[in-house]
Amino acid sequence: MSAATYQRYTFRESFLRFLVYFGCVLAVVLSIRSVEVMPEFLADAPEQMKDLLVRMWPVDWGSYAISAKDGVHVALLDTLAISFLATVLGLVLATPVGFLAARNVNRIVWLNAAARFMLIATRSVSTLLWALFFVAMFGPGALAGTCAIAFHSIGFIGKMLSEALEESSKGTIEALTATGAPWYSRILYGYWPQVAPAYWSVALFRWDINVRESAVLGLVGAGGIGMALNSAIDLFKWDQVALILIVIFAVVAASEVVVTQLRKHLI
Repeated sequence: MSAATYQRYTFRESFLRFLVYFGCVLAVVLSIRSVEVMPEFLADAPEQMKDLLVRMWPVDWGSYAISAKDGVHVALLDTLAISFLATVLGLVLATPVGFLAARNVNRIVWLNAAARFMLIATRSVSTLLWALFFVAMFGPGALAGTCAIAFHSIGFIGKMLSEALEESSKGTIEALTATGAPWYSRILYGYWPQVAPAYWSVALFRWDINVRESAVLGLVGAGGIGMALNSAIDLFKWDQVALILIVIFAVVAASEVVVTQLRKHLI
């Protein structure tokens, strides 16, 4: 009797793996052809980067100008205000929607479907598109950026909250229901204590994301330091561009430290 041979994959599994690999390679090739990569621009990229860095040095530190009304400092404060207000507004709007989207909390089918649709709609539209929409509605400025980030935050926060609610333990809820507790008591004393750590963790994480996004939305006129960056680029003030990029990096790094420390003390 011949010895049995070991085969890691069956013919069907090997064929499916080949199709996956072939599909990935084909997608990469088609993507490269679609973006129309020009070799001459790639070859010239190092020289262009060197020229850009030379123009950025020395950094124009004087542009920060705390006392100046149009300085980088004022734009930075606008960015921080946008990220904070957008996070608070997003939490206020996303919390009830998250509860309505949880199937074990809200058993009204049409209301549950409407809440889930709202979470998908707000999350599927990117923050930049929301910013363009609100800039057209309210005009350029911090209000448009705040509304754009807040609306996009609804889908993110609400989705995380609804999933945390659906994974909560049923024991406490059943006990409260058996005692005849009303719906708001079941939410306050049954669901909320279980999801509160995840809720605040998501809130801090979302604020960290919003700080980054608020620094970019100014490129489309939605207020903040991005508007100062866009203006500096349009005027070819590369030394000021360098300062703004350094400030954005410092703010993002600082927000990461703040979020980490808050998580340790609050969660």
